[in-house]
Order: sequence, then structure tokens, then C-alpha cells
Amino acid sequence: MGSRVRPIAASLRRAQGYSFVELLIVCAVILILASTVLPLARVTAQRTREAELHRALREMRTAIDKFKDAADAQQIASTDIKTDSEGYPSDLETLVDGVGVPNDTTGRKLKFLRKIPTDPMTHSTEWGRRSYQDAPDATTWGGQNVFDVYTKFQGTALDGTKYRDW
Repeated sequence: MGSRVRPIAASLRRAQGYSFVELLIVCAVILILASTVLPLARVTAQRTREAELHRALREMRTAIDKFKDAADAQQIASTDIKTDSEGYPSDLETLVDGVGVPNDTTGRKLKFLRKIPTDPMTHSTEWGRRSYQDAPDATTWGGQNVFDVYTKFQGTALDGTKYRDW
């Protein structure tokens, strides 16, 4: 007749599916792959937060420097600068709110930041601040002005340095 009859044992073997050993091998391979991918994903996420922290610190420090340059060039109204501030802003909000321009009757303000950046480590806009009069490693703000900013996060970076020392 021309039709071919398959042996019953061969068709039953194909219908049974995977053996237990094959399933164990597949699970072991998946576990090995997952154990290498998860730490890499954590390091990548931490590296991304560190890059965001660098950017936020750079943005605020640049704004502070521009404020100082404008104060030194007398482009800021004297009423907006404290006498003991050494030409630095009195707080971070001053960089956002802006300061008056001398001899300007239009009410124009110089603004140095659109908003205070969020600290990617603490998810807050609360930053550690140092005034010009504070010691370089001070942990409390003297309150006279804002000379520098740092994160309040106590962790250690991937390179082994403390985040607050950046």
C-alpha cells in the first residue's frame, strides 16, 4: 500500500516530552546565567546613579561659581548679597529664585539654576552645604553662605571613595 506504519515505541518516545535530567540541565544553565546577570545589573544601576550625582554636583557648583563671578563683577544688586558672604549665595534657593541687577528698574533677575537638582542617592533635594568660612571637611554648615555642596548619603562609591567626599 505504500503507507508507512511507525513503530509504536518511537511515537510514544516523542510524545513523552523532556526527561527529568534534561530539565535539570536547562534549569542549571538558567541559574548560572541569572547569577551572572543580576550583579551586573546592580553595578550598572549604581554606576548610573553615580553619573547622575556627578552631573547634579557639577551643575550646582557651576551655578555657585557663576554667582560668585557675577558678584565679583558687581552684576548683582548689593541688597542681594550679605556683607559676610564673600560674594557667595546665602542659600541654594537664591540660585533658583534669582537676584536683582543693579540699576535695573524693570525687575529683571539673574537666575543661576532652574531648580535644585534631586540627589540620586537620597532622592531628596536636601544637600549638604559648606560655607566659605567652614573647614574643608566640615560636616555641619556654618550658615554664612554656600561655598560648596555635597551629598548627605553615607555610602561608598564603586571606586572606593565616600560619596560625600565628591
